Amino acid sequence: MATDSEFRIGFFGDIRREAAGATFFERVVTTGSLVVREVGGDRAGEMSAHRFLGSPQVTHQEILRTSASRTAAACARRRIVVAQDTTEINFSGRDRARRGLGPAGDGKALGFFSHGMVAIDIDEEALLGVVHAHIWTRSGKATKSRRSRTIEEKESIRWINATAAAAKLLSSAAQLIVVGDREFDIYPQFARRPLGVDLIVRVAQNRKLTNGELLFDAPSEWREFGTMEIRVPPARPGDSGRNARVSVKAGRVCICKPRHGGSSDPSQVTLTYVEVSEIDPPKNCKAIIWRLLTTLPVIGEADELAAAKEIVRLYRLRWRIEQVFRAMKSDGLRIEETQVRHARRLFNLAAIALIGAARIIQLVDARDGSPRPASDVADADLIDAAKVIGPSLEGNTARQKNPYEIASLAWMAWIVARLGGWNCYYKPPGPKTMRVGWNKLAAMAAGYAFAMNQKAHLLANAQESV
Repeated sequence: MATDSEFRIGFFGDIRREAAGATFFERVVTTGSLVVREVGGDRAGEMSAHRFLGSPQVTHQEILRTSASRTAAACARRRIVVAQDTTEINFSGRDRARRGLGPAGDGKALGFFSHGMVAIDIDEEALLGVVHAHIWTRSGKATKSRRSRTIEEKESIRWINATAAAAKLLSSAAQLIVVGDREFDIYPQFARRPLGVDLIVRVAQNRKLTNGELLFDAPSEWREFGTMEIRVPPARPGDSGRNARVSVKAGRVCICKPRHGGSSDPSQVTLTYVEVSEIDPPKNCKAIIWRLLTTLPVIGEADELAAAKEIVRLYRLRWRIEQVFRAMKSDGLRIEETQVRHARRLFNLAAIALIGAARIIQLVDARDGSPRPASDVADADLIDAAKVIGPSLEGNTARQKNPYEIASLAWMAWIVARLGGWNCYYKPPGPKTMRVGWNKLAAMAAGYAFAMNQKAHLLANAQESV
């Protein structure tokens, strides 16, 4: 069985399946693909991968639990933001012969959905790993109208369940803040917030307040704390994005339970409302306005502007889950192109894709000097091989030396980047460079392990002959 220092994706009740899972995962990361014939390398490898994904003992729940346990260890005693969101895997144009799937978001093509949650270190803004995921396929239209269903009968319950899962798993974190976009704006989530968990939510609904006002009107009489600059992401391909100057307001609001809210939920919840609105937007650009509800304080803090700015910064860490989803899909591992047909196997693949995408991003993060250990993303054999390979990649100048502590994640990322073709100058290595480098390192590590085994075998034979 693998030792605690080795990177595994599950136990699956059998040492051979455990080893097969670790090998499959490494191949996904090194090839940068979820197309099984590419991951397998040859016909035998392809059939082995299909057997692993199809084994009744291999489940996406086991894969995700194993990853979550590793993430929890990394989060202990750290200040953590947990970002959650939902992505759709749509097989439009590729859904022929797919089995066990339901309608995708367009209601036409077959597909499934993944609601993922990742942990981010607040101080370093580094991705620490996957915390939780719910993977499902729709069976068709609901039999009840939306308003007559309880939250437990709606897909929206996934947000509340994910927050509860994070609270339980990451109880050893020094601070835990869960963030989400507009779909996270659910009254029962505010009402049922787990003890020790704070929330930051992008507002979707202009809620009724207990004083009779509507939420969006509340800041009209509030004083402006000050201004800040935010980065506006690209709106479309070819758009480089822009910086926007925004004014910052915040205050306390008491929101009412919706008419169709859960009977056990309280009639009102008091929260902090932060609003940032753009000052003098460029011509032909829509003014930026962000509305956030949070359980964190602003009013009464020693520096209220700094407290409001920090809430905006923490909310912006939500982009990390979007980054992971992009790395799973067409911008990275291309899960939509897999030839795997059956829903259960696809769910296993989706769990592996989520973890693999997170690992690739961790390596990109580490290029700037992460102090975390390399064992967060690599097993002991790979680290041993990197210790031998690394010095050969260094040059004569200071810029061509690996400046990081041996066996740290940054040290490993430097080696991977060099193998991927980075020359230590110009722009930092990106995901593609890291993926190519990881592939080369894995191949070289396999050769190194074979050489060490051969050496041990020869020494053993020599001792026997003496």
